[in-house]
Formats: sequence, structure tokens, C-alpha cells
Amino acid sequence: MDSCDICNAQHCRPLLDVPGRKLPNRGLMADNRTLYDKLVDSHTIRPLDTGSDEVLLYVDRTVLNEYTSPQAFTGLREAGRPVFRPESALAVIDHVNSTRPERIASPQAQADDLQMSYFVRNCRDFGIELFDLYHRQQGIEHVVMPELGLALPGLVIAAGDSHTTTYGAFGALGFGIGTSDIEHFLATQTLVYRRLRNMEIAVNGDLPPGVTAKDLIMAVIRKIGADGAQGHAVEFTGAAIRSLSIEGRMTICNMAVECGARGALVAPDEKTFAYLRDKPRAPRGDALDAALENWRTLRTDEGAVFNARVEIAAGDIEPMVTWGTSPDQAAPISDIIPDPAREASPARRKDAERALGYMGLSPGTRLSDIRIDHAFIGSCTNARIEDLRAAAAVLKGRHAAPGVSAIVVPGSREVRRMAEAEGLDRIFRQAGFEWREPGCSMCLAMNDDVIAPGERCASSTNRNFEGRQGAGSRTHLMSPAMVAAAAVCGHLCDVRTLEPRHAD
Repeated sequence: MDSCDICNAQHCRPLLDVPGRKLPNRGLMADNRTLYDKLVDSHTIRPLDTGSDEVLLYVDRTVLNEYTSPQAFTGLREAGRPVFRPESALAVIDHVNSTRPERIASPQAQADDLQMSYFVRNCRDFGIELFDLYHRQQGIEHVVMPELGLALPGLVIAAGDSHTTTYGAFGALGFGIGTSDIEHFLATQTLVYRRLRNMEIAVNGDLPPGVTAKDLIMAVIRKIGADGAQGHAVEFTGAAIRSLSIEGRMTICNMAVECGARGALVAPDEKTFAYLRDKPRAPRGDALDAALENWRTLRTDEGAVFNARVEIAAGDIEPMVTWGTSPDQAAPISDIIPDPAREASPARRKDAERALGYMGLSPGTRLSDIRIDHAFIGSCTNARIEDLRAAAAVLKGRHAAPGVSAIVVPGSREVRRMAEAEGLDRIFRQAGFEWREPGCSMCLAMNDDVIAPGERCASSTNRNFEGRQGAGSRTHLMSPAMVAAAAVCGHLCDVRTLEPRHAD
């Protein structure tokens, strides 16, 4: 057998499949399998070594961005290799671009930025479809893929961004990969993949009024810790999960990586199928009927055994905010900042002490007393139309407090058009928010939306690490509705204390 000239192992090239041909299922077909096991089994070309958890995995699709792909394309160029199936990739510009409206009036901006211009060249030369800065569908990768119907039940999707777990909301296995893996995938449509253990997180009961999917996943992360799901693929189950919208399920799968999960899944159901029916690139007609027959089998079998299980009562969850520098350093808004001295684990105690020092906060402080300088609504976690509607419902007839700089960044041009058609942009502007063009924006400090040292931001994003929004910046994670409430109050506050209003 000839060896693979990408990874120097004897397994890839002889097994490459041709487009349109169904892959053989060579996984370990045990009875009573979990949904995760079914997805891995159906995409396993072969186990790699006896007694090893590694398999050669077929990957259906990827989404590329200008930040994580340059080295992969450079590797392909230097080796003279083509992209094996260009049609399996979609490319978007989202990380480094400006979200200021004037970018649209400056077509030179994309050419002037080295990362964006190299990305445009790579996509042109390798035949990959690109939604560049001026494309009418441009937006954040994990917003654009679902709205096109490219995230489908049963697929395996790997991409150079850790929040690729978002696609688990559709019953697809999504996970982040490194640059060398991106190169390997582009050249072979395969990856060397280590199977994960299975974890079930069951959220039973009903979420109380005013509590969202963002609060749910933040409560999960707080409960199990930032490494609580390490080495696992998580399947979310229970009545509270089934009651969530598809956008809510995307939020929980997106942030599952913040508790260490390398995969996150919700079994597809009628909500999933209804969401996909009108998406422009999802199957239609007879193809949809055939797909539905298969999609309805994508669930964990009765009697399947999970390696770990966590159970949470939905009725106990309150609106959540973070106080520290890790997503698990969070608490209900009605609570106070905990005292690190009461932490039993020396490592966690040290982490909490460092976090409070960085955040400039003291134990015992009421979370609702923490003042903010900025409010940000956006990111691949919470910049969909449902998120903007929730924030607008809080902001209608209200205004951001004096001294609070507030911006809202739709997740895509499509979301922006929908919001403007509903008049949400007018509500945001009247409330003192800037209405921006799509992009990752203030989620991470690699563009021109940066928080100054020592300033504090109420943010609908997914990470609150040191320097995440700028060197010395201080980030408090929460839902879009809670960000809107904080902007109005000028400090962290419980959105349930504000009189509910509607954006229509």
C-alpha cells in the first residue's frame, strides 16, 4: 500500500472516495449505540491501529475563515497539492474585518488587509466558494452555515474554530481542528480522529420565564467546570432541551466546548426538519423525503450506555453572569461574588483569586452592583435573529445609561436584513446602540472593536478570558436580553426586574 504524502502513514490516499459515492461503514457496529457513536461509525473508513481509539474519519464539510486557514493553504501550495473536493468547503471572512458601516463604502479595505487578501487569492486559486467582505451572505461562519442549510443531521463537519460544535444542534458532529488538520482535510477529505467518550447532560423540567438557552449552558458549565466534559462528546437531552428553538440549541452546542466537550449533540426532531425545509441549500423534494427517512433514525438507542451523566433541574436555573475569567466562574445574577477562601480545591482557589484580581472585584460584592462601560450583542453564540429580537424587546422605549458604549453586530448580512425588515435596527439605534455590519467584532480582539484596559463589558459572547476583548479588558458573559438590561441600567441587573416589552 502506498503511503499518504500528507501524514506519511499508509492509510489515506488508497481510501479516498469519489464525490457522490457512498462511503462504506467500517465502524464498530455495536448494539444500543449513542447518537455520537452512530455518527462516528457511519464516517469511519477504518480503525488505524489495533487497540487504539484512532480511526480514519471521512469529513463531509468544512467552513474556512481568513484567520485559521493561511498556513494550511501555504502548505498545499508548497507541496503542489490541489484541494480534493473544493465543493465540500465554504469560505467566509468574519474574524479580522471591521464591522463599521463605512467599510461598505471602502472597497479597498479587503485588498489592504493581508489576511483577507491572501484568503481571497487562496479561494480563487483552489476553487473554493467565498463569501467575501462585500458578499450579500457574508457573516460569521457558524451563523452562515446553518442559515444556508449546510449543517444537516448526520454530517461530520470539521473546521478551524473550536465553536464548530454549534452544528450539533442539528444532530451533526462538529468539532474544531488545527491548521495541519485543515491542510490534511483539504487534500484528502479525511482526518485522523480519536474517538471520544460519551456524556449525557439531561436538563429536565421547564425553564422559568426570563431564563434562556444561554443561561442554561452557563449553568451547566458552572456545575461541571471548564474541564468537566474533557475527552467527551456531550449529548443534551431532557424536556428543557426539546423545548428550545433550534437557535437556542445552537447556543448550547456552541458553548459546550467551554466545559471541555469536543463534540455536542442534540438529536434531530420535527423542529430541526421544519427549520431546514426552507433553507436554500438543504435538500428539497424527493431528496428531502429520502433525507428525512434517514434523519429520523439519528437518535441514541434505548439501552445505550453513557460513560458519564449529569442531570440538571431546569426550574432551578436563573439568569446567569460571569464574574471571573473563565466561563465556569459564573453565578445567578441574584448572587454575590464567591469568596475564594471557601474553595476546597487549591488550584480552583488560586484561579479564583487571580480572576478577581484581574477583574478588579471583591468577594461578597453583589453581582447586580457591578457597573459596566460597554455592552456588546453579537458573536457566533448569540447574533441570530432570535437573539436580536430578545434584546430589542428589552430595549424598546428605553435608552442605554449615560457612559455606556453599546453596539449590536448581526451574525450575518441575512440576519441584518431580517432585523431591518422587522424594524429592530430602529429600536437599537433609538436605544443608543450602534448598528453594525456582520463579523466576529468585539468577541475577540483581532479587529478594531477592542475594549480599553480596565474597562468592563457586558457581552453576549462565549469567552471571558484575560485579554479576550482587549489587553486588560474585563468581560462579563450573559444572554443578549441580559446585555440589553445591563446597558439600560448601567450595571449588571436581572432582566426579569424590567417590565417586559415587545419589539413588534
